Amino acid sequence: MKIMFTKLLAFFFPLLLLSSQAVSDVSVSATFSKGEVDIIATWYRDHGAPSTHGNSGKKHKGLPPGIAKNLARGKPLPPGIRKQVLPQGLISILPPAPRGFERIVVDGKVLLVEVATHVIHDILVDAILH
Repeated sequence: MKIMFTKLLAFFFPLLLLSSQAVSDVSVSATFSKGEVDIIATWYRDHGAPSTHGNSGKKHKGLPPGIAKNLARGKPLPPGIRKQVLPQGLISILPPAPRGFERIVVDGKVLLVEVATHVIHDILVDAILH
């Protein structure tokens, strides 16, 4: 009985390794295309940066340094982060975001975020010039 179990394990173990590796290799990767980067940069160059003033009229100071450094590819958006949608004029000329993703603005950066997990997949740092 022990010999049969050992033979079965020897047969199936490599298959399990291969199948788990195949599953881990399947990951969703989305980035801004060169065309999207050009459209976004041109739009903000022509229309200017969005207003950073809230309802109070005070200028928004940006994110605290600890939260700002967490805005990185592969990391989830920090909870409670202040995000803005892209301006409607820009949305209308961009191709649709990949299924399950949204483009948002956080602290002057344009992010491509997976909706279900809130994981950041791409960041445009210099597209919005202040």
